[in-house]
Amino acid sequence: MVSIPVSVDGNVEQSHEGEGNSQFIRVIVADTQAIFRAGLRKIFALEDDIRVVGQAETLSQTVSAAKKFSADILIFEAALSPNPAEMVTELLRQSPSVRVVVVTAQPDEELTLELFRRGAHGVLSREVEPEMMVDCLRKVSQGEPWLDSRGTQWVLAAYRAHGGRPNSTRPKVQLTPKESLIVSCVTQGMKNKEIAVKVGTTEQVVKNYLRKVYDKLGVADRLELALYCLNNRVSLDGAVKPASPQASPVPEDSSAVAESEKLVQ
Repeated sequence: MVSIPVSVDGNVEQSHEGEGNSQFIRVIVADTQAIFRAGLRKIFALEDDIRVVGQAETLSQTVSAAKKFSADILIFEAALSPNPAEMVTELLRQSPSVRVVVVTAQPDEELTLELFRRGAHGVLSREVEPEMMVDCLRKVSQGEPWLDSRGTQWVLAAYRAHGGRPNSTRPKVQLTPKESLIVSCVTQGMKNKEIAVKVGTTEQVVKNYLRKVYDKLGVADRLELALYCLNNRVSLDGAVKPASPQASPVPEDSSAVAESEKLVQ
């Protein structure tokens, strides 16, 4: 059944279908193009677990919708703001319970990395297939970060490019030399079997080391580890340097992106 919106606060729209039922993923769609918003509503209307509870077509309406409507996810078009990364930070500050999925005009490596640094939970290009959009919302609603395989490789490449920065004098979380070596292998996209060969041990030992590393750094899986490395710059000496004050932490409960075969165990 397609939900029927009612206008509130100017052009901000609210849909009442599914409200009050916790089984639904409640979504706000903020996009400048009416045809794109309508298209998403038709896609989500076919799903039993997703409901659009609000819509917006300008930045001010987006801020208003995020404050007014109880939503799990805000689909935010990057073009709504001249600086979408800063706007993500502001939206999360004003509505800390909502998870932000940013839609970009086209795949953009620099913007994708900066959006994740600022706390975005997912990044999609406008070219995304409907099935992938739905999959993204379901993963993000469960607290998982979402990246496609290309975005994941951008994160890994960014880690490798920034790994040689000067050491900070601020407190560091210490990894053992072997833990550091295993982290380095993971960020290069190596699987447990390949890491075991390189380190000269067994796959089970590698898994045990990874569990210890995850516990130390407060991450849950390979993707979170890669994002953590991007935000905090894990150096080859085993030290983890704190992120800048603007960097947003990676969500605590998430799993690796299934589309990236190199990140699955």
